[in-house]
Amino acid sequence: KLNMKISKILKIIGVLTLIFISVLVYILFINPASPRGFSEFIKDDLTMSVDYSRPYKKERLIFGDSASGALVPYNKYWRLGANFATTFEINKEISFASRIVNKGKYRMYAVPFENTWKISLNSEPGSFGYSEPDYSKDILSVNLPSTQMTDILEQLTIDFIEDSLGTAMRIRWDSTMVLVPLK
Repeated sequence: KLNMKISKILKIIGVLTLIFISVLVYILFINPASPRGFSEFIKDDLTMSVDYSRPYKKERLIFGDSASGALVPYNKYWRLGANFATTFEINKEISFASRIVNKGKYRMYAVPFENTWKISLNSEPGSFGYSEPDYSKDILSVNLPSTQMTDILEQLTIDFIEDSLGTAMRIRWDSTMVLVPLK
């Protein structure tokens, strides 16, 4: 009788574990609240890409003070998206906001402030983004101005633009925009 009870308990635990894993896979990969975003820039022999999750504004205060209930509080680590850490990858050496970055795959994150953002590249790509990175593995941090847009952008968007001034990675969400000059 004891073996039957243990067997039933193990079966119940197994079923519950399977349900939990299935729900987790569904939420993170099949139908995430913040779907995956991918942007790529290719020119001549240069390829740059950013892989991130794209949360929605949903009538929330996005950037601001912690006391105001901002989703992304000023002066705090932000994974530049949701779910997994944002990944920036390049196939050759480039200038990232006037700082040299070698070919590779990096974790990219930000610390937003009211008028500037600190954007960092870290040598630990691919980790779940909620936890802060090992800051000793940062390869660079740059401070860049943030600007206010006239329109509200509902979903976080990171893309690459090219104009007469050169190439930049553009980060936009809500009414805020940050440009990272790239060469």
